[in-house]
Amino acid sequence: MSDHAYVPPRVWKWEQPSGGKFASINRPIAGPTHDTALPVGKHPLQLYSMGTPNGVKITVMLEELLALGHAGAEYDAWLIRIGDGDQFGSGFVAVNPNSKIPALMDHTVDPPRRVFESGSILLYLAEKFGEFLPDAPAERTQTLSWLFWQMGSAPYLGGGFGHFYAYAPEKFEYPINRFAMEAKRQLDVLDRRLAESRYLGGDAYSIADIATWPWYGQLALGRLYDAGEFLQVQEYRHLRRWAEEIDARPAVRRGRMVNRTFGEPSEQLHERHDAGDFATRTQDRLEPGS
Repeated sequence: MSDHAYVPPRVWKWEQPSGGKFASINRPIAGPTHDTALPVGKHPLQLYSMGTPNGVKITVMLEELLALGHAGAEYDAWLIRIGDGDQFGSGFVAVNPNSKIPALMDHTVDPPRRVFESGSILLYLAEKFGEFLPDAPAERTQTLSWLFWQMGSAPYLGGGFGHFYAYAPEKFEYPINRFAMEAKRQLDVLDRRLAESRYLGGDAYSIADIATWPWYGQLALGRLYDAGEFLQVQEYRHLRRWAEEIDARPAVRRGRMVNRTFGEPSEQLHERHDAGDFATRTQDRLEPGS
């Protein structure tokens, strides 16, 4: 044991700054820190989000619905800069008391309806538009099982592995090993499932795939945490087949761009208010001199 091993105090106290990337996005109490009203655009659905994996789930779902011709799925996507504390504004907290993105307001009902938690938003939209969720009980159950698997598993991948491997201010062997083991177990779970089924829920592309791809699909493609070599993602060939197939979908490519603030400027559409924004308002087109 190290001579400087951490000994927890009798009473934990929050001390800022805690260090590490994204340290400012969490705090030990709920509620708003400041008064800020949320903007409302012209479309039926108002999304308040950022292009993290959880945010990408919803923009992909909305783009897929629009690709099928559902005009009622038109949406305004407003950027919530979590590093700046936008999620602690009073308007956002009123939509999601947990102060996490994404959050959705449905203005097609009176009064407008708030929906928060990415899995809940996917299920809400699937039921509202009758898409990407099978009607048959066996297939529906399978799809929902995998949807909730993702919701329960991703914190180990994001808050666990991703935090200690990529974002913590110091590297420690124990938590990295602990969460790398869990990340690889989860990759193996998916690889085994996708060895027997084209998609997670069965033969049809569904909200289970839409929820899981931004996390595990992008990890399998080497895009998440720069951890592809570390986790040897090429070993999971069935998962990679699935990840590549979904990655090629035009709606997925569009959805991945929305509310994105990192990576290539040509792949960043900070806010989306019209379908034409993909051709005219990506960050490379807005930056001076570009």
